[in-house]
Amino acid sequence: MTRAPSLPSFVRKLAAGTLDHYLIAQTLPPFALALGVVMTALLLERLLVLFNVLAADGGTLRTFFGLLADLVPHYLGLALPAAICVSVFSVVRRMSQNNEIDALMASGVSLSRIARPFVAMGVMLGLLSFLLYGFIQPYARYNFRHGLYLASHAGWAPHLQGRMFATPSGALMLTADRVEGAGTLLFHVFIRDRTGELERDITADSGTLQMTDDRSSVRLDLAHGVIVTDRHDDRPTLTTFDTTTRILQSDHHGGTFRHRGNDERELTVPELRQAIRHHDPAIRRSHLVAELHFRLARAMAIPFIPVLACALAGMAKRQRRNLGLPIAAISLVGFDHALQLGLSLVASRGMSPWLVIWGPFVIFCGACVWLLVRRSGTAGAGWWSLMRRFARRGQAVAGPATDTSR
Repeated sequence: MTRAPSLPSFVRKLAAGTLDHYLIAQTLPPFALALGVVMTALLLERLLVLFNVLAADGGTLRTFFGLLADLVPHYLGLALPAAICVSVFSVVRRMSQNNEIDALMASGVSLSRIARPFVAMGVMLGLLSFLLYGFIQPYARYNFRHGLYLASHAGWAPHLQGRMFATPSGALMLTADRVEGAGTLLFHVFIRDRTGELERDITADSGTLQMTDDRSSVRLDLAHGVIVTDRHDDRPTLTTFDTTTRILQSDHHGGTFRHRGNDERELTVPELRQAIRHHDPAIRRSHLVAELHFRLARAMAIPFIPVLACALAGMAKRQRRNLGLPIAAISLVGFDHALQLGLSLVASRGMSPWLVIWGPFVIFCGACVWLLVRRSGTAGAGWWSLMRRFARRGQAVAGPATDTSR
């Protein structure tokens, strides 16, 4: 009876085990919590700005939530590194305080082995970040700018004050004796419309203002009024109505928004490569090169963040304070600022991205790995074990020593 061939040793080592499942299950709840907290903190300031802009321009909740959805990919890319760092740090520190790390290391499990599922999680988040930075964020950034432009320029805000004149255009004037409902409910309305060769004077007992769906004009629903039409060459006509609707156009329409691609931050990774290759005259080549290398470096650095958090989370038994999390936060912020500085140097001064972008990347990633190896204490032991293994293999090849003196 033949035995099934066993899996190679490296495949068995990479396969997820009980320890990996346990560590991932412990990491997911604090990761979700940290991601929500960081996203909320990042969005708060922008939410206030959006509220002010939309309130001034008469925006609706639909426009607000559309702009908010376009902001989520940008801030999600900023929140993912912080969330994975905080979650891994909290899990490893709690395990260290509960002596779980000591028990694992006493049974032969090194800190590098404990960090393996965290690194795998970081690799998956790195791939997600690459999709965010390279494909989703460019479209979301353009959609946000497009929506904000329409909210700020299309139409005029349907908010009036009592006994004040509003002139949406040179041929249109509107006023009301009393205004309620945040400027949308009008009472004792008077309108003078000189569009074309006619002059229409409209009075109504009440009216309601609201934006049209395309935000290009304002709809005014009037009730119980009179329309006096003057053609200048004939006698004026008088018309009474119970309800009527007027569409009020504005002279201050914004033109159509530009197409996507005038800014390198609105281009996807394949579009950046194509623009670099074909020398797109609309954007400077240095800006394209800087943006491409910047996105790749940010995405590739994320798998090393769990390594840094795992290395800094351990603490001595009698140590009451652990400065690992502040050090990790300062390291992440410093690394991000270094990449931002490299981006500006490549874009403005044409410096080599391999020096000012990938140089900080190599330093950061190398420092993360060095800290983990130093913290786990497996560097020297690993080399010594490797040398002993080669020595035993050499003795086995040479065979046992024989006495030739007889």
